Amino acid sequence: MTVIRPFRAILPNPEQAARVVARPYDVLSAREAESIARENPESFYHISKPEIHFPQYIDAHTPFPNEVYEAGARRLREFLERGLLIHDTGIHYYIYTQRMPHPFTAGQYIEQTGLVCLSSLNDYESGMIKKHELTRPDKEQDRIQHIRFTRAQTGNVFLAYRPLPVLDALIEKWKNTHQPAYHFHGEDGVEHIVWKVNHLTAIAQITRIFEQQVPCTYIADGHHRAASAALLRREWMQEGNANPADPHQFFLTTLVPADQLFIMEYNRLVKDLNGYDPESFLEKLKASFEITEPQDAVFRPQAPHQMGMYLPVSRAGRQGRWYGLTVKPELIPDDAVESLDVSLLQNLVLTPLLGIVNPRIDERIVFAGGIRGASYLESCVNSGEMAVAFLLHPVTPEQLFAVADAGKMMPPKSTWFEPKLPDGLFIHSLEETEIVHPIEWFEAEKSQF
Repeated sequence: MTVIRPFRAILPNPEQAARVVARPYDVLSAREAESIARENPESFYHISKPEIHFPQYIDAHTPFPNEVYEAGARRLREFLERGLLIHDTGIHYYIYTQRMPHPFTAGQYIEQTGLVCLSSLNDYESGMIKKHELTRPDKEQDRIQHIRFTRAQTGNVFLAYRPLPVLDALIEKWKNTHQPAYHFHGEDGVEHIVWKVNHLTAIAQITRIFEQQVPCTYIADGHHRAASAALLRREWMQEGNANPADPHQFFLTTLVPADQLFIMEYNRLVKDLNGYDPESFLEKLKASFEITEPQDAVFRPQAPHQMGMYLPVSRAGRQGRWYGLTVKPELIPDDAVESLDVSLLQNLVLTPLLGIVNPRIDERIVFAGGIRGASYLESCVNSGEMAVAFLLHPVTPEQLFAVADAGKMMPPKSTWFEPKLPDGLFIHSLEETEIVHPIEWFEAEKSQF
């Protein structure tokens, strides 16, 4: 069963929410955050990226000295004292809708609705919350220190689950019959709408659905945040803090059904052709791909195992053309990881032809999140900065689940999720009292009548 719990969140003051809420701490550099926070003293970056107040650490690697994390904790207290952040009045689940303009299609929007709750770190440790990405110890230690000093989880972990019509119906009914507690647009133009599920019957219903009908969940985004919460909890349990209802036994999550995920591709650019000219490189590719005629229009893959390639027309010219590459069927392995397009590109092109054996450390390869668009790939090649660009098909939710179900890890830079869960809209304080069991709470309330 999947264990989730309602909680008493720390939330932004509704009147200040648009200025407080910020993009997640790990999607922009300290310099970018400092530039924004300098103009906005209410920005959550003052808490989530406290290194922006220490010029000597702006370009440093994490984790930072204790004084940096102490500054983040101090500013969290200050935000509470100033009323920029407030403790919620009760224990709730939160229904959370994000809506953003489609990055490439005018007039269309991307919308996802999730349930904000606490998820069990026992589930994480046992593998019922499934992972697909390796984590880095330095990034884990950064968030461990941030949680340790602030006594709060400020980073929201994005979990996915296979859709359940009964849960969809319950959430839609609540949205349609209750007024939102928050409705605002963030600094990046994303629309945020929050409803509080504050009725004990509904809270118990939601809890039962997850306990009885959701066998597992999957981390979509936030592997480092989840790992950090689990490692710190393990440390505290070894020190004797083993009460299963303690706040540190849980971590802050938003659960979204897989049919609402918007996964974008993670594209690749390479700085040189490893001695090939464009014509001979194309000729080499024919052993593994069916290749379309060159075209000026972007070739955007319509299915897995297709990819677009932007390549200069000659060694002397910088202006490129688009080609469609389709992997020959006999070269597609029957393996959840090796059949991914990022793996096929690596194994059929990057390693054997371009000499990029380890993309994690090779400085000749650059990764570009799909949010940048095809025009960014074109500009990098046309400028001469890059020799070739590959536009991939996004990983599907089914592919992601298959990798996680097999207990395997995705290759680096495989997925880009939009919209991302912000920081500062929901905070899980570890100084709260015990986390309640909603069904026991519900049964106790019923017994009084």
